[in-house]
Amino acid sequence: MNQNTQNTPTNGKTAAITAYITIFGLVLAIFFNMENKHKFASFHIRQALGTHILFYVLGAIASIFTNFFIPTAFYLVYVVLAIYGLIAAIQGEFRLIPYIGEYFQKWFKSIT
Repeated sequence: MNQNTQNTPTNGKTAAITAYITIFGLVLAIFFNMENKHKFASFHIRQALGTHILFYVLGAIASIFTNFFIPTAFYLVYVVLAIYGLIAAIQGEFRLIPYIGEYFQKWFKSIT
């Protein structure tokens, strides 16, 4: 496969979309992308990994609060960010998660 064809969004789209669907989807996406290393899939795998880690961090923080509204707000933030990333993957766009996406790209640059 030549370099131009390999780096088009359509080639890594399945792995990119799968990465956002549960943590198991993320693991599958990493395996899908191991051989060909599509830039599009790698970009979204890093974004999805960041959102999944964010889910667990927000869950830990939310567990401290007994008020219903505070944990709900934390989880709503996660859901909105994950859906944002998923829609970008479906549309074939290299779109960063707002505010924190660039950090996910830096922190997880060694992944795929």
